[in-house]
Amino acid sequence: MHRKNTLNYAKAGVNIDAGNTLVEKVKPLAASTARPGADTALSGFGGAFDLKAAGWVDPILISGTDGVGTKLKLANEMNIHHSVGIDLVAMCVNDILAQGAEPLFFLDYFATSKLEPEQAASVVAGIATGCIQAGCALIGGETAEMPGMYAKGEYDLAGFVVGAAERDGMLPRHDQMQVGDPIIGLASSGLHSNGFSLVRKIIEVSQLKLSDPAPFDPNSSLGEALLEPTKIYVKSLLPLIRTGMINGLAHITGGGLIENPPRMLPKHLRAHLAPDTWVRPAVFDWVEQEGGLPELEMARTFNCGIGMLLTVSPNNLDTVCTALKLAGETAFIVGELQASP
Repeated sequence: MHRKNTLNYAKAGVNIDAGNTLVEKVKPLAASTARPGADTALSGFGGAFDLKAAGWVDPILISGTDGVGTKLKLANEMNIHHSVGIDLVAMCVNDILAQGAEPLFFLDYFATSKLEPEQAASVVAGIATGCIQAGCALIGGETAEMPGMYAKGEYDLAGFVVGAAERDGMLPRHDQMQVGDPIIGLASSGLHSNGFSLVRKIIEVSQLKLSDPAPFDPNSSLGEALLEPTKIYVKSLLPLIRTGMINGLAHITGGGLIENPPRMLPKHLRAHLAPDTWVRPAVFDWVEQEGGLPELEMARTFNCGIGMLLTVSPNNLDTVCTALKLAGETAFIVGELQASP
């Protein structure tokens, strides 16, 4: 009787040995993110966190999840993968920070057509860097090798963070907000991780290559400049959140400066922002001019140079601004709270 060819998982496109190799590469990266309450050993079916060991008294858990979007396309074309790992952490931890939460632990999901251990390890190294910047532990993750699902060499990322805030320290504090309260804007590091489908279209129309010098930064290639990772604001803002001097935070992500500020405000208040009060990085001028984008399209798509908005009471303004400067942030007074019409 004719015997059929013998098959195995590797012949179907899934390499278990490559997965095991990646785990060994990732273990020291995860260990570098250890913090009180977390065991970063990657050997079980789930990660654990001890809130009591971390010093919490009456905590509320706050979680978030996000991805990096089509910025991953640029990372693949440039073969630069570390920065998008930082982006993944930043998009998640900045979100829960806006609720007043300290990021405690992080997990990632990495999916690709064919697992390349060096590529994946570079991504996870970036995730570990982001976790260190945010003060949270990388306690686990999942790698999925799915031939036929993704184009050759491409991958997708998702991140999951859990944080905590003491019950009486959560944001926003609507009862403390009043008409006339100042709004502080913290400078972004560039485009962060939003609007890249539009950015990629602008690159296509401009007929530039990612290897060409960036029109807005001659010291960097276009691809390198656009891959500047998202800024993580955790260590600058957590001490201020705990003093009670911040009444609200808005992380400026998808929806830009139009859709995100209302998320921190009660319905009877609105944020009035004056665009001439902060310095906009040159990359936004290039995007606007090259794409022929109207002002509203810019403001609803990109952060336009402001990565986080804070609202504070007038009597705390000087103290907060001084603390932000000492923490290394570039802060601008960008507007005030007004009554909603």
